Amino acid sequence: MSALFNFQSLLLVLLLVICTSTYAHATFPKIMDRNREGVFGIFWKCARVGERLSPYVSICCVIMAMSLMASS
Repeated sequence: MSALFNFQSLLLVLLLVICTSTYAHATFPKIMDRNREGVFGIFWKCARVGERLSPYVSICCVIMAMSLMASS
């Protein structure tokens, strides 16, 4: 089943994109800041969400991990 049709998988993919973009922005800030518009601007925006809402993102990651462990 595709992640587009399963809501839990869609949330998991979204959290992974936010966390990965935040890490990439911390590692390579010039590359991420250069691509603010266009398709790669999505990753810049996800990095901003990860930086500014990091406590909420981390809580969501913990909750998602616990729900995945419970469903296994």
